[in-house]
Amino acid sequence: MPTDVSFSSYEGPGAGLQLDGFLALYEEIYAEPPYCEGPRDVAEFIERFGRQSRRPGFRLVLAHKGDGLVGFSFGYLLPADTRWWNGLLEPGPAAFTKETGERTFAVIELAVRAACRRRGIAAGLHARLLDGLQAERVALTVRPEPEAAPARCAYAAWGYRRIGRSRPWDGAPLYDAMVLGLR
Repeated sequence: MPTDVSFSSYEGPGAGLQLDGFLALYEEIYAEPPYCEGPRDVAEFIERFGRQSRRPGFRLVLAHKGDGLVGFSFGYLLPADTRWWNGLLEPGPAAFTKETGERTFAVIELAVRAACRRRGIAAGLHARLLDGLQAERVALTVRPEPEAAPARCAYAAWGYRRIGRSRPWDGAPLYDAMVLGLR
């Protein structure tokens, strides 16, 4: 872990107030391939973040280097009525996909500025995002090979396992669904 990086963590309603602090970084990172996001995508992200930040168990972690922001990560607990698992191309058993509102923490975003990657910052964001979490497991989706090879390697190194392919929303590209057991 680089010693010149610090982290700030936010939970609950206060976390949602931090969007202005990392929105420019989101725009920078997600303008890159494979995402190639533009203004319409950013507007959708802002709207989605507003909803997500009000969900139970919402957490946000920001990574700072000097005076600048270099990374961010956030997620929340999946509610009992979640549609998270509906996107699996091969549906899992009901015992696996059943949610309670406390069983699964979903990592929604984990991103680091290109110039700061491969320095342990993502691992630091991830560790702080999950610190003290009482959930049974963590879930995330990631673009398949070769688009997100570095991210996939990091997730595997952190203990995640691929459980299948997912199309999380109508019109979405295919993702790999991954899970990390915490207990």
